[in-house]
Parts: sequence; C-alpha cells; structure tokens
Amino acid sequence: MADDDQGQGDEPFNPFGAFPMFGDIAKALQGQGPLNWDAARQFAMLGATEGQPEHNVDPGDRIAYGELARIAAMHVNDVTGSDDDPPEPRIVTRGQWAAETLEAYRPLFTDLATSLGQQPGTDVEAPSDPMMQMMAGLSQMMGPAMMGMSVGSMVGALSQRVFGLHDLPIPRAKQEIVLVARNIAEFAETWEIPTDQMRLWVLAHELSGHRVLSIEHVRTALADLVRQHVSGFRPDPSAMADSLGGIDPMSSDSDPMEAIQQAFSDPEVLLGAVQSDEQRALQPRLDAAVAAVVGYTDWVVDAVSVRLIGGESLRIAEAVRRQRAEPTPDDVFVEKLLGIRVGEEQVRRGKAFIQGAVDRVGEDGLTTLIETPDSLPTPAEIDAPGLWIARVSGD
Repeated sequence: MADDDQGQGDEPFNPFGAFPMFGDIAKALQGQGPLNWDAARQFAMLGATEGQPEHNVDPGDRIAYGELARIAAMHVNDVTGSDDDPPEPRIVTRGQWAAETLEAYRPLFTDLATSLGQQPGTDVEAPSDPMMQMMAGLSQMMGPAMMGMSVGSMVGALSQRVFGLHDLPIPRAKQEIVLVARNIAEFAETWEIPTDQMRLWVLAHELSGHRVLSIEHVRTALADLVRQHVSGFRPDPSAMADSLGGIDPMSSDSDPMEAIQQAFSDPEVLLGAVQSDEQRALQPRLDAAVAAVVGYTDWVVDAVSVRLIGGESLRIAEAVRRQRAEPTPDDVFVEKLLGIRVGEEQVRRGKAFIQGAVDRVGEDGLTTLIETPDSLPTPAEIDAPGLWIARVSGD
C-alpha cells in the first residue's frame, strides 16, 4: 500500500527503515531544519584554510592599506561626484572572510535551503522503482547536511581567490570595505605586479563597489532579485537517482568515478535544484541588474586606477579579466544557486551599457541617472542605453 512505501502516517520516507541500527541517524538528519549550519561552517573553514593554521594579518599590511585607501577614496569620490566618507578598510584572513560571508548571507542561504527543501508539487511523479524510491528518500533526508556542505564548500573555495566583498555583487546588510590581503598579494606575485599598485587597484574596485551598493534603491532592488531567485526553486527529489542511474560502470568510453564526481559537482544533481519557470522568467532582469552594477563599478575603477597607477592599470585589469573568464565549479554553484553571473559576457554588456550612457549624457549625467530612483536597467535597456536614459530622465 502507499502508506507502506512512505512509512507510518505522515512521516517522511526513511530509506533506512529496514535497518533499525540506523534509526537514530535518520531521525537526527531529519531534525536539522533546512540547512545544517554546523556542516556549513566546518566546510567553509576547511575550504578557506585547507586544514592549516592561519597567521594573523601583518600589522604593516593594515597600516599600508589604510594609507592607500585615503588616496583611492578621494579619487573615487571625485569620479562619482560623491562626498561620502567611506569606512576604513578591514584586512582579514581567508578564514575570517569565509566565516563573515557565511553569516552575512545566512538569511539568503536559509531562503535557498527552504526553497530546495519544500515538498514537490502534485505534478511531480514519485519514482516507482524501489531503488529510485530509496535514492529519492535518501536525498531528501540528507538535504540539510548536503546543503550545509555545499554552501560551506562554495564559500570556502571563494575565499581562496576573492579580493574583497565586491567580487560578487550581492548586497550585505552591513556596508564595509573588507580585503583578503593574502589573495591580493598572491595575485600580484603571480602576475608580477608591484604590490602597492595592486593594492591601489583593489582599493579602487572595492571603494567603487561600495559606492554603487550604497545607493539605497540599487542595493534594495538587487537584493530583492537575488532573494526572489533563491526562493523560486522547485526541487526534484529524483534528480540524484536519475543522474546516477544513467552512469554505466561497465562502459569503456568513460571513467565511472569521473562521471560520479561531475554529477556531484552539479547543484541540480546534488541538491535537486531544478530551475523553475519563475526563475527562468526572472533571470533576464537579474542579469541586467548585475551587468549594470558590475559595469558601473568597472567604469569607475578604470577611471580611478589610471589616475593612481597610470598605464599599469590596464595590465592589472586584463589580468583580472582573465581570472573572471576562467569559471570554476564554484562559479557554477554561484550561478545556478544564487543566479549571479559575472562572466566575461556579463562584464562586456555592463561596460558597453555604461559607456553608451556616458557618450550620451556625460559622466556627471550618468551619476545623476544612477542615483535616480528605479534606475536599474531592464533587460531591453541594458543593450540599449538610449532607452534607459529616456525612461530614467523622464524624456
């Protein structure tokens, strides 16, 4: 009978039901809530530190960044027409960045986990095969732990290469300037860039990102779009079973272990995160908003960094562009789970949009339009800045 397949009454399906010794484990896993934060924190720190002790930030680095930040802030304010006094930069380790990021985005990740943990609609057909039933039930039961491991691993991996808070244009409740000194130093060494020049470029970028996300209507609109995306998943409990069931261990054409690793690197398999019609309809709006924010930030950075470090700024910008153009598995998670796409195409669209606006209204006119309420461009406007100018200016 149907109740026999699902357990007694309304209790969720327990794939360990035939093995009493695992009963306590099953109950513990099912009582974790939508996301296991202990797992998230542990995997975030493991990814950030690679299991090694972290040294404190060198006090000399803090002093150097503080002095350079005052110079960079003056030029960012001049280019953007702002008179704001930005906060002093905080210099952190990778572990600190990971822990703070996980906490800053906790409401967002909770919404994501709740969306993925909801029961599928009545239009989703339950698997009839016993093995598929077991895999689907196991996936659902393990969901909170898997979600915690996935989110934590993603944040930990990002901490290995971000420069600050604005590599990902996702607003935080607290607007700060936070820099990961080790990543900046290693990037400069890899590309043979003088340390102070690299620091100035990063400061220009972080101060520019801070400036645009300090505009309340821009920050609120972008945050709302991201929240709508993460709340819009329609989970597929059989995603893992379907994917793993398609792997032929006897095939000579591929390595089955490699196929399994690839499957588990895909959020649609690991978490049953299947994009919904609502998310597909929302994605162009989110893409347009992200492109505009990234484009404006990069435009300010280009203008400021030329003043600060001259022609060397072009080489630094090209090195950063190359890093952006090489997506990692973590970028796939960010894109599929959070809807944030910051690849080369997005950057190109954003910079073309901003440059098109500057060509029409000038730098001062651009600043005025950006600060006008409801100024984030629509999907049609991001590729036609003239339409955006007409709407925002009221012409």
